[in-house]
Amino acid sequence: MPSTIRVRPAQQGDGAFLGDMVVEAANWRRGGSRPRHEVLTSSEHSRYVAGWMRPGDAGFVAVDGQDTPIGAAWYRMLPRTDPGLGYVGTGVPELIIGVRPIWRAHGVGRQLLQRLCDHARAEGFARISLSVERDNFATTLYRSEGFAVTQSGIGRDTMVKRLR
Repeated sequence: MPSTIRVRPAQQGDGAFLGDMVVEAANWRRGGSRPRHEVLTSSEHSRYVAGWMRPGDAGFVAVDGQDTPIGAAWYRMLPRTDPGLGYVGTGVPELIIGVRPIWRAHGVGRQLLQRLCDHARAEGFARISLSVERDNFATTLYRSEGFAVTQSGIGRDTMVKRLR
């Protein structure tokens, strides 16, 4: 990863940028073009950013040398009554990660993922989960960081990493 990149804890004021990263995650395919408003008004995606930063939310933001945000990874505790795409159970945070396309494949996502998992472990969580479309290149990153498929859906998988 370029030395000009640093990672900082996400803050209350990062909600709009996290929304941008949900849009990036939803549009990960080359040429992906679901409009921001369409992504963020769908309950499938809005649950990951609505009301940021709630108790139990945690995350990290990567910034470039000019302090411009370029990626983020965060987790939320979602209830069984309104589960996310990667929900596996009560007490298991679900992570979301997004990196601006120009910064992908430069180690930004890996550093964010590692920091978030270290934080979740320090907070006492035993596992962390995510959902990923099966053909998403990020699946390779997740596997290399210890995530394993626990549930297969139509075109997407739920992956879990044991933290202790």
